[in-house]
Amino acid sequence: MNREQKAQAIETLKEKFASSSFFYITDSSALNVGQVNDLRQKCFENDIEMQVVKNTLVKKALEETAADKGYEGLYEVLSGPTALMFSNVANAPAKVIKEFRKSHDKPVIKAAYIDSDIFMGDESLAVLADMKSKEDLLGEVIVLLQSPIKTVIGSLNSGGNTIAGLVKALQERA
Repeated sequence: MNREQKAQAIETLKEKFASSSFFYITDSSALNVGQVNDLRQKCFENDIEMQVVKNTLVKKALEETAADKGYEGLYEVLSGPTALMFSNVANAPAKVIKEFRKSHDKPVIKAAYIDSDIFMGDESLAVLADMKSKEDLLGEVIVLLQSPIKTVIGSLNSGGNTIAGLVKALQERA
């Protein structure tokens, strides 16, 4: 790579880091070409962008991106073969990696950046995979909010759809 290509690669990475709240730094070096293609296919199916990168370019892009994001903790894992996984869902790459590792030894998570939190090492795979996505949490809140309303509506329906029926049912209980 010449200087111009490196500068362009750094700019591209800076844009990705600035626009992404969730990314994983992984090592998939022991996989053969067919296995890497399978992993890339699974990533594509789950809307995850995977790219193999040079550590020096990643470090420069992280350094040049906003300092308030707290990327400094990631510098120590930038050695050896590195692949980045970008996603719009925090736990999607971890789920893909966990599923893929049922039949392979790699990829290994070096670190994960999840909305200003850093998860270090492969031992965090289970925590990351079990993490609920924003959509899952919103769904649970909606279900919890609907529960009391369904109870009131059920009570109204059981009394013949009238307030008089509800009052009559309350009198019979007393």
